Amino acid sequence: MSEHNAWAPSADAGPPDLRRIWGCLVALGVSLVVLGFAAIGSPAVATLATVTVFGVLLLAGAAVELVSMIWVRRWGSFLHHLLSGLLYLFLGLVLLERPGLGAAAYTLLLAVFFVASGVARVVFAAAHKYPGRGWTILSGSVAILLGVLVWRELPESALWVIGTFVGIELVFNGVTWLMLGLAARGLAGRVSEPGRTEAAHV
Repeated sequence: MSEHNAWAPSADAGPPDLRRIWGCLVALGVSLVVLGFAAIGSPAVATLATVTVFGVLLLAGAAVELVSMIWVRRWGSFLHHLLSGLLYLFLGLVLLERPGLGAAAYTLLLAVFFVASGVARVVFAAAHKYPGRGWTILSGSVAILLGVLVWRELPESALWVIGTFVGIELVFNGVTWLMLGLAARGLAGRVSEPGRTEAAHV
């Protein structure tokens, strides 16, 4: 066996599953990117759709809790599952009946989260000396500003904040899958190349 063949990667090298489904990964990435830009273009529709889906998930969770309380009635956690199921049921019905109210509540929580995380980053960077802490202070300040802007624009911001953030997440997630698919395609090409070269020498 020649040195070239000894060091050439075999057909089993690398992640074969990814090499076989690279086309599916690319298609998934493109679909998520398109869906993300559609959500960013129509944030109100995306917001209401997101809240509705979450409401359906809460109703499904309520059904699971209420059914499971029958199984665990002898374990002393009957009341816990009953209360959890009723809470999920109430929240799910509220989100489905009043999606705008649910969107406003979630938007307020996002505003509080941005302000709290921004303050935490700024305080941490101010109390510790490390390389690049200026960027931490900058990102924390931007988070605080974003949280304040979202809070000041309530309830109008409830119509676009969730949909816009979901759209951005879909775009970045789609780009990740797209890059993974393209990388798997390149890996498949490099792995198959030694086989074609060896066949040409025969």
